Amino acid sequence: MSGNHNHSHSKEFPLILALLLTISFFGVEIAAGILSKSLALLSDAAHMLTDVVAIAVALISIKISKKPADKKRTFGYYRFEVLAPAFNAILLMLMSIYILYESYLRLIDKNKVEINTYVMLFVSITGLIINVICLKILSHDKNESLNIKGAYLEILSDMISSFGVIIAAIIIKLTHWQWVDSAIAVAIGLWIIPRSWILFKDSINILLEGVPDGIQLEEIKNAILSISGIIGLHDLHVWAIAQNKISLSVHIIYAKTNHYEQHFILKKLRKMLDDDFQITHSTIQFEIEPCEQANEAHHNE
Repeated sequence: MSGNHNHSHSKEFPLILALLLTISFFGVEIAAGILSKSLALLSDAAHMLTDVVAIAVALISIKISKKPADKKRTFGYYRFEVLAPAFNAILLMLMSIYILYESYLRLIDKNKVEINTYVMLFVSITGLIINVICLKILSHDKNESLNIKGAYLEILSDMISSFGVIIAAIIIKLTHWQWVDSAIAVAIGLWIIPRSWILFKDSINILLEGVPDGIQLEEIKNAILSISGIIGLHDLHVWAIAQNKISLSVHIIYAKTNHYEQHFILKKLRKMLDDDFQITHSTIQFEIEPCEQANEAHHNE
């Protein structure tokens, strides 16, 4: 129990550190965006806000997901780790659409806005440094949870947008092309949307109990049938409660002899699922001949 607690604590600490950094810079970037009249900088500030929300929600979800299973939620609260990144992805997509709309209005406006490139450049470079620090903090745990992965991707997106703002500031300073600010803001929005969609799709796949990415049902089926004593299977289901928490249920038809006892087959089967597919939670029903569910499944096919 103490090991799990320490692991959860180790996941929270980098998020808390990243949250403090992003919150401290968000207000500065908003003020600088207004002062410099840079839409690209304000867009980057809006993106920084989604970083703050993403990290805060990730922290809350980690706290909630640690709650033990109860009579109403026998799998515990792991699913909350999936709801949070889905929310973050929607927020990012909406923010990107707003950025595109504001950029369009700025581009068609005949009254050109004079942008303070010195403020724009200094703040965007500072933002880039903070993004790099936050990415370094979260990089170790980004594949442990969709929450941390979501926060990592949003900060990565923000880092790219900071690069864009730096480039825009340099170009505007050298050429006085004020429209570059809006063009970079559009590029930031278009860069964010598909990456947000991937995160949203991954979250929805888990919520719909789809087969997790990287898992091929046919490979699992063939691996199960390769175990001595197993002569058939049906009702094979694979899903995830949360990222890296994959579950499996299957009905196994086996040859009932003294050589092939259930407990020997079960031991080999569970070891194979763990070693080859990282599936540690499985529900396996043994049958000498297919049950009624096998006939129903065959009929549905």
